[in-house]
Amino acid sequence: MVDVYYVEDDENIAQAVKEYLEQQECRVTIFRTIADARGALRNCIPTIILIDWNMPDGQGNELCGWIRLRWNNLPVIFLTARGDSHDIVSGFQSGADDYVVKPFELNVLHSRILALLRRVGEANETRLFCDHLLLDKEKMAVFYDRQEIVLSQPEYQLLLLLMENKGKTVTRKQLLEQVWDSNGNYVNDNTLTVTMKRLREKLHNPVCLKTIRSFGYRMEDSL
Repeated sequence: MVDVYYVEDDENIAQAVKEYLEQQECRVTIFRTIADARGALRNCIPTIILIDWNMPDGQGNELCGWIRLRWNNLPVIFLTARGDSHDIVSGFQSGADDYVVKPFELNVLHSRILALLRRVGEANETRLFCDHLLLDKEKMAVFYDRQEIVLSQPEYQLLLLLMENKGKTVTRKQLLEQVWDSNGNYVNDNTLTVTMKRLREKLHNPVCLKTIRSFGYRMEDSL
């Protein structure tokens, strides 16, 4: 099911969009203010977020910029009343993926949502994110704040396994078996400790890479 957050202070528009999208097997949560949306995002990330341009406590591009600092791959669509070129440019500069001009047909909005999710899904198959880190599986490259970080093969494989399981604790045994033993190269536990230490240093000791004492490690967004 597509989980939609809709930031909109016009109750009639919000309800009409909610009712239509829920008929299309979406789950829609409406937020009347930017502050409410931020609070919800800190606890749960939706599949996609729709943001109205003018809100009682700010403009949509402010919320979008805040989102992009934390979740680089969360799909965002702006809903703007005028289609003003300045608003549209500002929206894209703050990180929006698409925009729809009001008034709009509900089926058109739904189509744009599906199209964006297809594009993002195709891109995210090869790109993994966590805080300021980006791992591009297609290029086999790792970036910190858009600066490429050169890793050894074990370091890269270790980070890849953790990022593919973001939000889950990966045990030391699993890491040893999948990063080293899978190649028939048995190593002792200290090898993992040393490799992890070097990896942390190269990645500027990111807070999103957590040690779960006596168990293993976990990657999770912290911004």
